[in-house]
Amino acid sequence: MTQLKCADYGFECDFVTSTESGSVAVQFSEHSEHVHGIEYPIEVIDQIIYRKS
Repeated sequence: MTQLKCADYGFECDFVTSTESGSVAVQFSEHSEHVHGIEYPIEVIDQIIYRKS
């Protein structure tokens, strides 16, 4: 299972997304842009996911 947490990337935020809840990259990208004001391209998030595996 793939999981991304904002807290793992320096945010004081309890947001967590995982493969059980849909597209991890899309959800993390949308959350970071809308909540934190930081735009992460899907390709960058895909690389983060790849490196975690």
